[in-house]
Amino acid sequence: MILQPEITRLLDASGYVVDDSLSTLVWMALALDRPLLLEGEAGVGKTAIAQALSTGLKRPLFRLQCHESLDLNQAVYEWNYSKQLLEIRMREAEKGATSSLRQDLFTEEFLLKRPLMQAITSTQPAVLLIDEIDRADESFEAYLLEVLGEFQISVPELGTVKAASHPIVILTSNGTRDLSDALRRRCLYHYVDYPSLPREIEIVKKLVPEANLLLVQQAVSFVQKLRKQDLEKVPGIAETLDWVRVLCAMKQDSMPDDPAIIRSCLSALLKTRSDQWQMGTEIVAKLQSESRVGIDVGIAGDLR
Repeated sequence: MILQPEITRLLDASGYVVDDSLSTLVWMALALDRPLLLEGEAGVGKTAIAQALSTGLKRPLFRLQCHESLDLNQAVYEWNYSKQLLEIRMREAEKGATSSLRQDLFTEEFLLKRPLMQAITSTQPAVLLIDEIDRADESFEAYLLEVLGEFQISVPELGTVKAASHPIVILTSNGTRDLSDALRRRCLYHYVDYPSLPREIEIVKKLVPEANLLLVQQAVSFVQKLRKQDLEKVPGIAETLDWVRVLCAMKQDSMPDDPAIIRSCLSALLKTRSDQWQMGTEIVAKLQSESRVGIDVGIAGDLR
């Protein structure tokens, strides 16, 4: 059994800077063989932890992206109708036996496995990411209860398909609707918030190692101040990383002194017209000034 410190090390080696509380929850999910429900705003790193676990544990990753019109054919399985039709025509052309045709057509050879089925039938223990479960409807959520509770899938033509190995299941939610109590009871729960200033500096320094430390300090501080503004879409960690990469490409070793230069590249952070419109030069200058105050150089120096 993997211990909690080893989980932290594996995630760190995979490029995911994890705090102790989330690392402990991941360890608990592995120890108890329970799904892990991660809730939080978009862009805080919920999806990335499944990718990091897949890399760190060397397990295949199967991802189901949920949406409003998601059905079982997209999520679980469907029959390969074109291949079945081709088989029928070949049998007819060859004047082969057709008495067992119906039985022959509904075998695994003609089954198209979607993410849930792929994870359940994987011979190697896998990581199953069910992303943005809150975007799927309640009927699909109810269907998941059998999969998460029993690790099995019912196929009328084949019977019950039991898991060859239990996958690590990560469900993410942006909180666009309330999830059922039944689903929540089957999962361990963790709310993923935006990282603190020191932790986000550590994340950016790890994933953008070419960036100067002073630039990382000032840029992350600027983004954290920006998140407190009245924005339609608050920039996440991915946007911070993109923005620092843009500043590096501009050959900047620290935040530019000219607010107009900063404003010219804010499209890496602000993804709506209204958010970009309200960030005038004066507001940018104010955030720029605030981001240079209170930076703990000693703490940041430990992240070199």
